[in-house]
Amino acid sequence: MVRMDLITLNNGVVMPRLGLGVWQVSDGEAEKAVLTALEQGYRGVDTAKLYHNERGVGRAVHASGLPRDELFVTTKLWNDEHDSDKALRAFDASMDRLGLDVLDLYLIHWPAPRQGKYVQAWRALEKLYAEGRVRAIGVSNFTVEALRRLLDETDVVPAVNQIELHPWLPQRELRAFHAEHGIATEAWSPLGQGRGLLDLPVLAEIGARHGKTAAQVVLRWHLQLGNVVIPKSVTPSRIAENIDVFDFELSPEEMAAVDALDAGRRLGPNPATFG
Repeated sequence: MVRMDLITLNNGVVMPRLGLGVWQVSDGEAEKAVLTALEQGYRGVDTAKLYHNERGVGRAVHASGLPRDELFVTTKLWNDEHDSDKALRAFDASMDRLGLDVLDLYLIHWPAPRQGKYVQAWRALEKLYAEGRVRAIGVSNFTVEALRRLLDETDVVPAVNQIELHPWLPQRELRAFHAEHGIATEAWSPLGQGRGLLDLPVLAEIGARHGKTAAQVVLRWHLQLGNVVIPKSVTPSRIAENIDVFDFELSPEEMAAVDALDAGRRLGPNPATFG
């Protein structure tokens, strides 16, 4: 049987379906949060150069004592380093901060379409992948248009597209494109950034039927859609709560009730114009 907490990417690499995100977390806090998460059973961690906490993540990975092949570490290339040479140097710098020899997943953080250099950046990632320095490569915040350009002009299909995705913004068109091309959908801000989504009565009602919180209901919705999720928290109790979502299942009616929350509400920047 396929384990509910793992997904096999389009190149055969296996990735945890649920990991810890560390956006807007300081270096020291990231180290503590990652260690807590690993103790709770998490095996995936998502960071980025922009987050300024790669060193803390790396310290936690090493301090955990877990075998390296049991962990899945993701980091990202920032927008000002899309030139091929800059991208390669940025990767080296991230690896130095993380203290790793091989990365599990490297993503282009944003397409920054007005720069028009993301194809160059992708070719640099293809080089790193061919050299075995990263096990899988992907993108973040890419639109259908940007993905089509990569598919038309380069050789490696992205393994992952990490996008803003939550019940207010379910990204149906983009998820369908991913499914058509074998690209895994990874959701950032899966719980709506604490801006009121989890206060909706429908989520509390569904949770009460299962003995779960609203956050657990939303994470379960993501998993049943097939998404990878990276909820962020530095609170030990929340970190434990967020991974406790593999022992129940939402009914079709409950899934439809969460689907109905779609409001086309974007909480982060628009990737068609940002960067």
